[in-house]
Amino acid sequence: MITALALLAALQPPPQDIPNRTRMPISVDLRGQQQPTTAPTPIPLMIAEPVAMAIATFDSDQDGIVTRAEFDAAVRRSFELSAKGQPTLGYIAFGDWSERWLGNRNALPSPFEVDADGDNRITLTELQARFDLFFTRFDADKDGSLRRSELLTVRTLPTPGGRPEERDQRRQRDR
Repeated sequence: MITALALLAALQPPPQDIPNRTRMPISVDLRGQQQPTTAPTPIPLMIAEPVAMAIATFDSDQDGIVTRAEFDAAVRRSFELSAKGQPTLGYIAFGDWSERWLGNRNALPSPFEVDADGDNRITLTELQARFDLFFTRFDADKDGSLRRSELLTVRTLPTPGGRPEERDQRRQRDR
């Protein structure tokens, strides 16, 4: 058995003969010994913004797709439920709207973003205008509807040690 394993190991090509093999970079430590290092890779992070979570609830037929009609009807409905028959929402009432529909009073959009005319009151038209921007931003394939995958935001976290000042500090330390 040992002879068979030794023969198998002898027949394996050396590492440099393997095509498409990624070589690890080598660094030298303070004692002069070589140490393998890996290049830092960005860490992807998938998130759903509060406004995207709200938009996902606009899917009235629960088919996983928010059509433009569902979207418009839900924005109107959310405003009407919060305004309670009034034509506008004050900033405090908008905070209540945000808490109910976005999950937190401080979630974006802020009332300052929505209140286009700066009168400290938010109308349905102002809310619809701000949400139109969200629809356009999230509709990646521009087909006029939003799929769950379009409501996710992928961000790349900074790589540890990736900032220039951190690299410089690491180089100073390794000298």
